[in-house]
Amino acid sequence: MTGRPHVLIFAKAPRLGQAKTRLARGVGAVAAWRTKRRLDALTCRIARSPAWDSVLAVAPDRAIHATFPGAWPADLARIGQGKGDLGHRMARALRRFGRGPVCIIGSDLPDLKTADLTAAFGRLKRHDVVLGPATDGGYWLIGMTPRAARRAHLAPVRWSSPHTLADTLAVLPRGWRVGYLRELEDVDDAASLKRSSQRRLARV
Repeated sequence: MTGRPHVLIFAKAPRLGQAKTRLARGVGAVAAWRTKRRLDALTCRIARSPAWDSVLAVAPDRAIHATFPGAWPADLARIGQGKGDLGHRMARALRRFGRGPVCIIGSDLPDLKTADLTAAFGRLKRHDVVLGPATDGGYWLIGMTPRAARRAHLAPVRWSSPHTLADTLAVLPRGWRVGYLRELEDVDDAASLKRSSQRRLARV
């Protein structure tokens, strides 16, 4: 029997000086920290829907019990990402929640809409994997059907590089059907922040 769909939000703890370090080099630690909090709050709000269960997958694991008012909703379920590189952590989460269709997203997408997640689960009715391409060569979402999630393996992949999406496609089993969502830009540095939707951030 297929279980409930899940959206897993991968996020680092919004602590000053410990997240968004690339962005901090361009705008300063305090501005980067404030942006991080706004983006986390926005993502948590957008990613919630009666149609699926949302879970905040946090790093480091001890942040499961931390309090970040205004950034992480206290009533949103949390798990730790665990050890390993991003690929190992995401594959482990996909397998854990793979009784139903499952999607993983980042927490730095000012233009994310709930409709994007609805579209992802729609694609998974006809595809084994769904990917949301990012403008930097990576991706902002990966989703899998239960059958695919049970076999999730995301290595070797050059993370945080222009090759991330291509490498991920290369490690998927031959014959898997891949669907795509619209391309989005995540906020990683001062330039991407400047290009991002300031009006969207201001609503948080």
